[in-house]
Amino acid sequence: MSGFFESYRSGEAEREKRRWRVVLYVALALIAAATLYFVFRNYRETRQAKLFFELLGKKDYSAAYALWGCSEKSPCRDYVMTKFMEDWGPSSPHANLSAMKITKTSGCATGVIIETDFGAGRPDYLWVDRKTKYLGFAPWPGCHPRLP
Repeated sequence: MSGFFESYRSGEAEREKRRWRVVLYVALALIAAATLYFVFRNYRETRQAKLFFELLGKKDYSAAYALWGCSEKSPCRDYVMTKFMEDWGPSSPHANLSAMKITKTSGCATGVIIETDFGAGRPDYLWVDRKTKYLGFAPWPGCHPRLP
């Protein structure tokens, strides 16, 4: 009879080891998933901002303007192409793209705020809408608190 109980205990020890292994693997998978989420959650929006700066670097201002959801044929009501060129054209404060760096991204519920530094000593903030991927100027430097 003692052989039966000994084999039962060793089987129980194996099950306990397996149980802990499963718990460990699940915990590691959750940590990996959370890490990937936080690393890549703003990837598409950041990529859209980088595309915008690439287009400005190529002096393709009409394509860059289109990333704002505007075009020369149907300009945005409050942001016409002439104003866009004042802000982003070759004689604008943002003309030196070689000095531009994306310094921070802040993910909000409906978009991402991209903080940029053009070497002027003050940051500029762009907004990239999560749904449409259109750019705009961020109305605040960080995510606003939810309003009641």
